[in-house]
Amino acid sequence: MQNNNPESFQRLVKIMDELREQCPWDKKQTIQTLRQLTIEETFELADAISDENWKGIKEELGDMLLHIVFYARIGKEQNQFTLDEVINGICDKLIARHPHIYGDVKVQDEEEVKKNWEKLKLKEGKKSVLGGVPRALPATVKAMRLQEKAKQVGFEWDNREQVWDKVEEEIGELKAAVSDWQGAVPENADARKKAMEAEFGDVVFSLINYARFLQLDAEHALETTNKKFMSRFLKMEEKAMQNGMDLQNMTLQEMDALWNSIKQQQQE
Repeated sequence: MQNNNPESFQRLVKIMDELREQCPWDKKQTIQTLRQLTIEETFELADAISDENWKGIKEELGDMLLHIVFYARIGKEQNQFTLDEVINGICDKLIARHPHIYGDVKVQDEEEVKKNWEKLKLKEGKKSVLGGVPRALPATVKAMRLQEKAKQVGFEWDNREQVWDKVEEEIGELKAAVSDWQGAVPENADARKKAMEAEFGDVVFSLINYARFLQLDAEHALETTNKKFMSRFLKMEEKAMQNGMDLQNMTLQEMDALWNSIKQQQQE
């Protein structure tokens, strides 16, 4: 495959400059107006990756690259930074944080690389190993990142059996909180509900930790289940219509029978 990276990249930069100077929409954009669009593009890329849609991944990577060039153009206009500074900045960071490649540090495996990475970040001025986890991350992804970072300083269970014991412990505490909420007098109901919510969060956090020990991506696993549910529910609606029925007028038993028949067909 021919490598035209310098030429193609400069072509994109030139087009961005032209759009910024000539297009009414592009001229009006700011870092604030681009923010939500960038978030949407990130999730579109994530969807394409989940589906292993390589054509989609290629397209979404192009969109992300455009956003990077766009932000750099605005940064230059605001006398904050240039595109070259952005690129050289990440190059310098990668070299500094990979002394086992660009220096004389020896590592045995990827886990040692991660630990060294966190140590180097602290030396650079980070106040906590949890620093760098974006506040706006989806909760499931954030939980995984927090747990992975805590692991780098040894705050980690030894095996998955211990993690599952913790899951069961948290489930027990959730059941107790649910019982307390159901038996609470009205004036205590809100406090009991908050306690129940906290225990539910602990269960989910523990299950995400268990997923890590199984070397599973909890976010991807949940999204796969979401897509499976959507597929089966849409087929259930379609099948009901074919039978001259409406889900709103069907019993749960009737819908469950349709659901199970669709599930069986998809598994065959």
